[in-house]
Amino acid sequence: MERKKIEATEEQLAYAKTLDIGMKVGLSTLLITFFIYVTGIFEPHIPLSELPKYWALPVDRYLAETKLGAGWSWLAQIGKGDSLNFLGIAFLAGLTIIAYLTLIPILIKKKDKVYLFLAVIEVMVLLLAASGVLSG
Repeated sequence: MERKKIEATEEQLAYAKTLDIGMKVGLSTLLITFFIYVTGIFEPHIPLSELPKYWALPVDRYLAETKLGAGWSWLAQIGKGDSLNFLGIAFLAGLTIIAYLTLIPILIKKKDKVYLFLAVIEVMVLLLAASGVLSG
């Protein structure tokens, strides 16, 4: 039985390339910011030695006792070593949005209205979810 060769579309290749590059950037960011954190280059909000006492706490008590906010509040403390770690996490979490955005020009060029509509809606839904507007 002869196997049929399957080729990826331009959209699939663009999406995959974006995810590949983004994953490498995100992983590098995680490694660099973790190194900064554990070496103490930037002072953390919560000293590394104190972390174990907070690990078992429910999230509401953790946030209250550490005087940290929820959601995107870590951005206000980006100069702290422990908050700096969130840069890589936030980047990786938003990578799907970036990948969908790379598809939009291709879909416009191909005049693929259905997939263009779906890509735009997907970006809008993901941005809305990431914004925290819908959090309860």
